[in-house]
Amino acid sequence: MASRRKFFKYLLLFSILALLFLFIAYLFTIPDTVWLRHKNPELTSLMQYRLKTNPKGYHIKKKWVNLSEISPYLIKAVMIAEDDRFYMHEGFDIEGIKEAIRKDLKKGRFVAGGSTISQQLAKNLFLTPEKTLARKLKEALITWRLEKNLSKKRILELYLNVVEWGPGVFGAEAASNYYFGKSAKELTPEEASRLAAILPNPLKYKLNDSRYVENRSAFILEIMRKRGIIPPDYELEKEIETVESEEADTPDNTEIRSEEKIE
Repeated sequence: MASRRKFFKYLLLFSILALLFLFIAYLFTIPDTVWLRHKNPELTSLMQYRLKTNPKGYHIKKKWVNLSEISPYLIKAVMIAEDDRFYMHEGFDIEGIKEAIRKDLKKGRFVAGGSTISQQLAKNLFLTPEKTLARKLKEALITWRLEKNLSKKRILELYLNVVEWGPGVFGAEAASNYYFGKSAKELTPEEASRLAAILPNPLKYKLNDSRYVENRSAFILEIMRKRGIIPPDYELEKEIETVESEEADTPDNTEIRSEEKIE
């Protein structure tokens, strides 16, 4: 009996060591992220995947810009929409995960992901859209490396330049040009909120003909107002523009008829 216990003890120890060895070996397959501190990625894994799985006419529209060249309205809108606690966590939003699980259980199916901006960046840069346990593990390890090696500002800059924003449209600059014909720096709060609203599924949701996008962008815009992200001067200018537009559309009823006498 003692020898049998000893055998199982050594077997358990061997199994633990074997698993540890396999895990360490697996770590060597995880991409390095240090180079991203000073170098911008060319084609991400998601871009390459789209090129392979789409017709020959498919092409990538992208243009790299620094974070300072992106409208602060878009930066804030994207964080509100995708990862409101971005600066509070280290890659994994536990509260967000709990909330996503509650939504999934309530609906009885997978409806919410709970992925942070860092997790989404890891997936976009190095992985494919497939949903497997192995990919999720890899995503978690890459996310940990991104948070360890890069600043929050750099993670945000990378994300806003590589995230998919439509068919063949990647990054804030390309999205701004594609949807609004302007640079990312010139986006208004309304335009920024609409771009942020389609990020959950930019291939499904359309910018101008989706009730979901309409409601979602209005929600994002309201949060931006409440947090003082949109300055009062901007709101005043919008009100003046609206009044002037309405006045321009109103017929002029003050013209004098020819038969009326002028005293």
